[in-house]
Amino acid sequence: MPAITVDDVLVLPRLPHVDPAATAFRPVRRIVTAPSGFEGEGFPVRRAFAGVPMPELDPFIHLDQMGEVDYAPGEPKGTPWHPHRGFETVTYIIDGIFDHQDSNGGGGTITDGDTQWMTAGSGLLHIEAPPEHLVVSGGLFHGLQLWVNLPRVAKMNPPRYQDIRGRESALLTTPDGGALLRVIAGEVDGHRGPGTTHTDITITHVTVQPGARVDLPWRPDFNALVYVLGGKGTVGTDRRPVHTGQLAVYGPGDVLTFTADEAQDSHTPVLDLYIMGGKPIREPVAHYGPFVMNTRAELAQAFEDYQAGKLGVIPATRVPHAGGQERP
Repeated sequence: MPAITVDDVLVLPRLPHVDPAATAFRPVRRIVTAPSGFEGEGFPVRRAFAGVPMPELDPFIHLDQMGEVDYAPGEPKGTPWHPHRGFETVTYIIDGIFDHQDSNGGGGTITDGDTQWMTAGSGLLHIEAPPEHLVVSGGLFHGLQLWVNLPRVAKMNPPRYQDIRGRESALLTTPDGGALLRVIAGEVDGHRGPGTTHTDITITHVTVQPGARVDLPWRPDFNALVYVLGGKGTVGTDRRPVHTGQLAVYGPGDVLTFTADEAQDSHTPVLDLYIMGGKPIREPVAHYGPFVMNTRAELAQAFEDYQAGKLGVIPATRVPHAGGQERP
């Protein structure tokens, strides 16, 4: 668990103290448990948004927790070449290594704490896979992939790729130093993450020490989703229990509150949370497979364009990766 950390959180900027009498704490609307499944060539995932109404997710579409799995040699798997149109994929690696390549020339290798941000826009093909040396050796793999919707006016924008290193994340802590926050995109209390977004969102990875409480300021015009990557704790002022693989959906207000249990498992000694929020787009969503559009007619057009080769072609060679090397 997380590679991006600091030896002494007390040197970091701190969230402000929250005055309970003057704060609108967000209630917890629902807690859902992610069902398990398999993706791509057969790697295990948890479907974090299963059972949540689409209006409560807006502007998000889909979230997979990939792993946590310790692969034996020869076992690591990825996804074959496939198309996307109409949204953005945000792939965040906690442990392990993942390669990406797309037909627009984007690509790279991400490892502990890094993020790949692919704006599919008008459409492209891409592939995600473990590097060959990881397939040979096996090893730990754990990450997330979030799908972020694009508004109608941006769905056919040119594709774009961002390679975000974990060390670029904004780091801050709570008033008592009981938690470490890594801001990947958007802003938390004036601290901005490196990700550039079409849709107005915030993403942060929060590690909460046993027994610590976090009161997190949150834009009142954003929704708020808190996914438990690992550990046990409570959410909301009524302290509803949550554990690994569960998603808490918060209602309106301007502060999220959550607490880590005093007693944690040896495998997950802290409470790790992936927190997402964004300004709802409030447009019709037509989603099927790898395409997220506004109408069924646009979905049909996306499939026709893909079959006609208009979303790109598989490159003959792989693009340069972070280390400046090419894979055959």
